Amino acid sequence: MRVIGLAGWSGSGKTTLVAKLIPVLIARGHTVSTVKHAHHDFDIDQPGKDSHTHRVAGATEVLVSGARRWALMHELRNAEEPTLRRLLEHLGPVDLVIVEGFKRESHPKIEIHRAEVGKPLLYPDDPDVVAVATDGPIPGAPIPVLDLDDVQTIASLIEKRACLLATL
Repeated sequence: MRVIGLAGWSGSGKTTLVAKLIPVLIARGHTVSTVKHAHHDFDIDQPGKDSHTHRVAGATEVLVSGARRWALMHELRNAEEPTLRRLLEHLGPVDLVIVEGFKRESHPKIEIHRAEVGKPLLYPDDPDVVAVATDGPIPGAPIPVLDLDDVQTIASLIEKRACLLATL
C-alpha cells in the first residue's frame, strides 16, 4: 500500500480535489482508499440510530454491517488520538491511500493552496511537501507547482511520489 497526502488549510479545496482524483486513479487501474482527518468532535452516526445508542451507552467499538458496506466506530474514551500510521493499519489492502489533512504528520504530501484563503504556504516549513497544487503562481518555489485544476498531472505525480507504508 502506497500513501500520499493532500494537505492545506480549511477551504483550500482538498476534498474537491480528492473527489476528482479518485475516479482518475481508478481509471488508471489503481484501487484507492482515503483517510480523512476531522478536527475536534465529529459524529458519523445519528441520534436515534442503534449504532449511536450503543456508542453513547459506552461501547468502545461499534461495528455496523449491511449488504452494501460495514463501518467501525471506535471511541477513544480519553485515550490519545492515534497516529496516521496506526490508522493506516486498519485499512484493507489497496494500491493507493490518499490522506486528506494530517498536515502535521510525516508522509509525502501535495500542498493544496489558494491565495484567497489568506493562509501561509506550508511547504517552506514542511520537508514532506513534494509539490504544491494551486490556483496561481508561486515564483521561486523549489518544488513542483501544479495547476489545481490539472487533475491528470496531479494524478501522475501521486503515482510517482506515493510512498510505501513500510517506509513511513
